[in-house]
Amino acid sequence: MANKLTNYIKGSVEEMKKVTWPTKKETYNYTLLVMGISVAVAAFLGALDYIFNWGLEIIIK
Repeated sequence: MANKLTNYIKGSVEEMKKVTWPTKKETYNYTLLVMGISVAVAAFLGALDYIFNWGLEIIIK
């Protein structure tokens, strides 16, 4: 059991050494991209909700 755990930890450490982490600028740019897309999707869904709500009110009246 301890041997399996030791092998797992060693393997994990070796894999983490292979990881290439993004730079600070890349992280900043990706964060802005995600925030921008999130706002755009929220605005799009809000507009659809408004349009469908308006259409449903016309149908009901």
